[in-house]
Amino acid sequence: MNKEIARTLIVIPTYNEASNISKLLERIFKLNVPNLDVLFVDDNSPDNTAGLIEDIQKDNPHVFLIKRSGKMGLGTAYVAGFGYALEHKYDFIFEMDADLSHNPEDIPLFLEQIDDYDLVIGSRYLTGMNVANWPLSRLFLSLFANWYTRIITGMPFKDCTSGFKCFRRHVLESIGIDQIHSDGYSFQIELHYLAWKKGFRIKEMPIIFIDRESGSSKMSRKIMKEAALMVWRLKFRDI
Repeated sequence: MNKEIARTLIVIPTYNEASNISKLLERIFKLNVPNLDVLFVDDNSPDNTAGLIEDIQKDNPHVFLIKRSGKMGLGTAYVAGFGYALEHKYDFIFEMDADLSHNPEDIPLFLEQIDDYDLVIGSRYLTGMNVANWPLSRLFLSLFANWYTRIITGMPFKDCTSGFKCFRRHVLESIGIDQIHSDGYSFQIELHYLAWKKGFRIKEMPIIFIDRESGSSKMSRKIMKEAALMVWRLKFRDI
């Protein structure tokens, strides 16, 4: 596909990320990627994240916003963003965090790889443990979650829970995003599993993950429990 005419959308869920938005957008648009737009999906952040994005929109026609009425979860935020991407016929669709833990400078590398693949996953563990500033407890939890997921589902990926990735549009069309109801870690696991089971060409690409500079993590025991149960549902799911 001609990258000069292909359209790319980065979907970024937000909840209380006002301190990161301006820095993130500055780093993204410094890349000068052709036909690149950014869509934020905000869950009525008390810190006025949505208001800040609306101010930025006045001067930047490549920034878009879906405002939701309350904290509805990461999974439904991505489903809303993917729905927008499909409706508006974007060719490449990214998932990315708002907290600067994902390096925007990796975006062109994803777009290089997507020439030959349907889904490119940014992997923290492909070439070791490329995670900075995480406490050991969080690192061990993530490593265990990925090991557990691989054992139960059979997926071959080193980073089954990665939230930094790039899809071709037809992958999301084939998966049927409105049928996905999981959240957090389990949402990422389910997406990877469905793409893998449908036979799409999937590539893991090494990234360096740097823990958030400001704000607070959205991780919870509920999210971890859901992920632990999700892998068993996937194992016996008829796809």
